Amino acid sequence: MKLIVFETEEWEHAACLTLQPEHGVVCTREPLNAATAAKYPDAEAVTTFVNSKLDASVLAHFPKLRLIATRSTGYDHIDLDYCRAHGITVSNVPDYGDATVAEHAFALLLAISRQVVEAIERTRRGDFSQAGLRGFDLRGKTLGVIGTGRIGRRAIEIARGFGMEVVAFDVRPDAVAAQTLGFRYGDLIDVLAHADVVSLHVPATPQTHHLISDREFAAMKDGAVLINTARGAVVDIPALVRVLADKKLRAAGLDVLPAEPLIRDEAEIFRRGPQDGDADLRALLANHVLLSFPNVVVTPHIAFNTEEALRRILETTLSNIKAFASGSPQNVVS
Repeated sequence: MKLIVFETEEWEHAACLTLQPEHGVVCTREPLNAATAAKYPDAEAVTTFVNSKLDASVLAHFPKLRLIATRSTGYDHIDLDYCRAHGITVSNVPDYGDATVAEHAFALLLAISRQVVEAIERTRRGDFSQAGLRGFDLRGKTLGVIGTGRIGRRAIEIARGFGMEVVAFDVRPDAVAAQTLGFRYGDLIDVLAHADVVSLHVPATPQTHHLISDREFAAMKDGAVLINTARGAVVDIPALVRVLADKKLRAAGLDVLPAEPLIRDEAEIFRRGPQDGDADLRALLANHVLLSFPNVVVTPHIAFNTEEALRRILETTLSNIKAFASGSPQNVVS
């Protein structure tokens, strides 16, 4: 099987090459897009990370493609309808970083609660003034967790360790987890209304697109904090800009934005058709406005990025490829 491994770092190459000689393996640092896809028309399997866009226009370059092994839990960057229509199996990495991502959510929250970014920048300038750096305790606050899967439950465990109360929303409540971890479920608006901090842990699906928008922000407490380490599209960014500008929210900590590819390559908006241009420009503008707010902490989609988690991702991906080749696909999402 001819396998192309996109978006690789040097340390990953040796592990991927262990698939030889059973499979022909090519590793490249480039993401998968229309230009790079055209270089590998004989690919039978590809593995990518989330910086690649696997839509129909890209996948059409691979007439022999049988497997996509995404090195992520999320798969919203893959056109599953195209894959189903063309008999392409898609596998993911369902469990690699529940603690990893939950810990990053709290890194964002602690950076906000103690104004860590501003404090560090100030002292680096030689300014040791404490003015304007008063923070707030987490102990005794209420955390609202939206989505109680693996990551959400780990976030709840951490919150309880900080002495926080927890309320949660999930379309499939887990009564055993609630009893074991010591939290209660409520409907979405109820959770938002009671939470001092709201942390999002849901996948990107049509049902979660703009799950948090004007109505939901209006339900939140004045002075609440929003943390998003899930997917950018879960939050309506123009609505977030409005509530931050109006000081309805105290702060936001974001590891994901809905237009991350545009921020990485702003010229991309001018390569697209005019029909999409206005929406792209609005999304790009909203993201830049967020980046300018002093009460917003943004990290570049790194919640997953620890040595331990990356090793688990690679190990599971290689296992997914071997399982498919043996005729017993695993972790299939298509």
